[in-house]
Amino acid sequence: MKILIVEDELKTADYLYKGLTEQGCVVHLAHNGIDGQHMALENDYDVIVLDAMLPGLDGFSVLRALRALRQTPVIMLTARDSVEDRVKGLHDGADDYLVKPFSFLELLARLQALTRRGRTQEPMQLKIANLQIDLLARKASRGNTRIDLTAKEFSLLAVLARRQGEILSKTAIAELVWDMNFDSNTNVVEVAIKRLRDKIDTGFTPRLLHTIRGMGYVLELRELPDARHEEGRDP
Repeated sequence: MKILIVEDELKTADYLYKGLTEQGCVVHLAHNGIDGQHMALENDYDVIVLDAMLPGLDGFSVLRALRALRQTPVIMLTARDSVEDRVKGLHDGADDYLVKPFSFLELLARLQALTRRGRTQEPMQLKIANLQIDLLARKASRGNTRIDLTAKEFSLLAVLARRQGEILSKTAIAELVWDMNFDSNTNVVEVAIKRLRDKIDTGFTPRLLHTIRGMGYVLELRELPDARHEEGRDP
């Protein structure tokens, strides 16, 4: 079992590292949210143990960024024991939640249960009509034409593609791509959507990135316009 532990308390991290390696696990450590997010996105782990309170980025932010691209099982291990915190962690995509102080044997049992559950491995290649997205290589193309995207543009495309057919609000996109609370006075989402649409739709058919007025954005193949919603394009 290959495990990533994201924990800023050195004693707790060392305790987990020693205990899990003695169980034959391969264990990687990160002591802040920024390093933890990078390692979680760049490496394949069987399960991630993630603290909620971390320097750099908190655990909830790391979890949202991870869920935008990967479905690695996550157990949140934290001293935050309120119902609101547990609900928030589970809502953001945590698979389990264990409050400190904890029993090592209970943690081990939960980790083993998560890996046995065998969450389906997320495909690294996504395709919508003639749009192809390689999540691992972080490349996109339409037909034989490669599409050059910035890092943020690719992250935005990946979020939309992983949830193709689902209308995502500006608030959801801001949290998933920029890890920020949505400010109605900023047009960062609209600008990013327009730039992405120009790259993946302009000059290609069919058009795939749609604006649903008053609701958000959706990436999907449509045979005919959806009469239920009035569709508009960003300026």
